[in-house]
Amino acid sequence: MGRLANTWSLAKLSWSVLKKDRELLWMPVLSFLVSAVVIAIAIALTFLTLSTTSSHGQTTMEFNPAMIVVYIAAALVLGVVAVFFNGALVAGAHERLTGGDPTVRSAIGRAFARIPGLVPWAIITTTVGLILQALRDRAGWLGRIVTSLLEMAWDVVTFLTVPAIVIDDLGAIAGLKQSASLLRRTWGENIAARVGFGLLGFVLIIPAAIVAGLFIASGWQLLMAIGIIVAAAWVAVVMVVLTALNAIFQTALYLYATTGTAPSGFEQAPLAQTFVHK
Repeated sequence: MGRLANTWSLAKLSWSVLKKDRELLWMPVLSFLVSAVVIAIAIALTFLTLSTTSSHGQTTMEFNPAMIVVYIAAALVLGVVAVFFNGALVAGAHERLTGGDPTVRSAIGRAFARIPGLVPWAIITTTVGLILQALRDRAGWLGRIVTSLLEMAWDVVTFLTVPAIVIDDLGAIAGLKQSASLLRRTWGENIAARVGFGLLGFVLIIPAAIVAGLFIASGWQLLMAIGIIVAAAWVAVVMVVLTALNAIFQTALYLYATTGTAPSGFEQAPLAQTFVHK
């Protein structure tokens, strides 16, 4: 319970930082919009390259194997988009936590300045994700458990890689090593806090699920449509806010782990318990 209480305290402090810079919410929104464009292009290319064959008066569509390359390329681009805007969020959070007043332009500008580190890191982490996904798809139930554990371990080890790249201008490999080094010394509450943020998101989504369920249970099509739209909008808002809070949290933890001093706005935070040196 103490660790979850620490997580709640950190979430509230991250929220207090976010309230000062609501423009940071534009980063996950922009990430979603750019990703949607990439997905739309991939879908369009899929339909354009589908071949049709006719047999006994029936027309069937066949998948072009060359589209696998397009899908892999799209996955890599989506990975770059996600990492870039995560980097922009970290940049904005770092500016605020060190006494500045970030804007969308300043955050994105700093992320662009870290492109040499962010893009290679995006390619690395996306490739690892694709490999783990391929292994999961081909494995039995035991293999799926193992790959899920490997995926969780990768996420934990790499948690502070983007802050290392953005804040200390490290390369992708150096940033990964920095993140792993900090994890070896300070792993306990880091994991508990990340789980806590996931639980927080789950709790916040419950009301949307209840509302949607009640509206759908009414059986009226209009109410069902309204319920689904409202629930989807609420989930989108929750995801945007949690993404921003997570980046602020990442940044604060990285600053404390590397300097030993709580950043501005986190002076009263339980960071000393979050980063307990082993």
